[in-house]
Amino acid sequence: MDATQAVNPVEYVYLMAGVLFIMGLRYLSSPKTARLGNRISALGMLGAVVGVLTQGIVAWWVIVSGIAIGAVIGVSAARSVKMTAMPQMVAIFNGCGGGAAALVATGELLKQVNAGETLTIDQSLTTVLSAVIGSISFSGSIIAYLKLQEVMPGRPIVYVGQQVVNGLILLTILAAGGYVVSGHELITALYVALGGAFALGIFFTLPIGGADMPVIISLLNSFTGLAAALTGFVLGNNVLIISGALVGASGTLLTVLMSRAMNRSLANVLFGAFGSVHASSAAAKSTGGNVRSVSADDVAVMLAYANQVIVVPGYGMAVSQAQHAVRELEETLEKRGVTVKYAIHPVAGRMPGHMNVLLAEANVPYEALYDMDDINGEFERTDVALVIGANDVTNPAARTDKSSPIYGMPILNVDKAANIVVLKRSMNAGFAGIDNPLYEDPKTVMLFGDAKKSIEGVNTAVKAL
Repeated sequence: MDATQAVNPVEYVYLMAGVLFIMGLRYLSSPKTARLGNRISALGMLGAVVGVLTQGIVAWWVIVSGIAIGAVIGVSAARSVKMTAMPQMVAIFNGCGGGAAALVATGELLKQVNAGETLTIDQSLTTVLSAVIGSISFSGSIIAYLKLQEVMPGRPIVYVGQQVVNGLILLTILAAGGYVVSGHELITALYVALGGAFALGIFFTLPIGGADMPVIISLLNSFTGLAAALTGFVLGNNVLIISGALVGASGTLLTVLMSRAMNRSLANVLFGAFGSVHASSAAAKSTGGNVRSVSADDVAVMLAYANQVIVVPGYGMAVSQAQHAVRELEETLEKRGVTVKYAIHPVAGRMPGHMNVLLAEANVPYEALYDMDDINGEFERTDVALVIGANDVTNPAARTDKSSPIYGMPILNVDKAANIVVLKRSMNAGFAGIDNPLYEDPKTVMLFGDAKKSIEGVNTAVKAL
């Protein structure tokens, strides 16, 4: 091989980083190995950063300053953000990734135009796509963050003609982007496309309700990955192409899987304004008149003398930060010979794996966590199902009520248990906007109040028996 055709040694570093990313992603697929996968991926990212540093793209002090600022923000966020706020942090960090991809692609195009270079169609196309998709991911993730942080309403925000407005914005983006690719009025058209993409990300996310946030976070994550991969083509950077493609593919796959877990199409998630339904559903006719309220002492007796208990965690557990109290209750029950298992619904919480992360923080054994398909058959052999703030994922209307917005969604078979204990603050409906007939089941009792305090009270009562 001629010396002029020799491979840049940095490409080997990038290749190794790509291999580490793939290995890390593989280990992240299981809670048991997720921490190892995270460390392997971090090692790959370190290699990628070192490789970039050797290229002399910009002054060293600029790169080092950026790394220092990013490290301070990242470490501070990781150490200070509560596990209950993890979905918000994921959303905002994901938005930063999309915004970074958009800025880099835009900056590269402006640099080439100002230098008087003639862009080929593939160069301008990948640049525009990267900038537009990254902008959509950025603004959409910001709205997701604001909804999750409850700065703005978590329910769908809809208005008349919303889809028409979105369609007009999309046409504007396509027209402006096409103009850039054709080589006319590059700068002006690019700014129009970027502005339209930013607006579309906002209007695209506003009608998404809190119950669908796990899906939208996954989708926006895939957008960020795609934008990063396209930016890799713009810069001719292989590690960016590999990492972006991995994020885009895994995010897309997770989005599809979570949509299937709710038995809904992705189009319905994006355009159905799920969560704005109220009294129109037959499932929303519950008045709370047949609900039986009990004390912590009553629940303690039920749990202490059970053979098997299945804990069903939901967003209510995250809000009250009850995971450690639940773990302590589990230990107390196991000392009495009670088998305790956890039923995890794919879309419980506000991000993929939300319940797994919370319970892992409380050192709940991975072996005790069961996916919906693995645990549903156990409810018929269970003495007590302990539902902690999980509403829509336990709603039996999903099986029988064709007028319900969640009809057909796979749920946890909580109603098959011999006894059901539900911990809730009130009888308010969940994020789907409908009440749960499970609460009026003769086998169901309600323990009202903050989940953490309720669990602590139950645990104290069990120890006293």
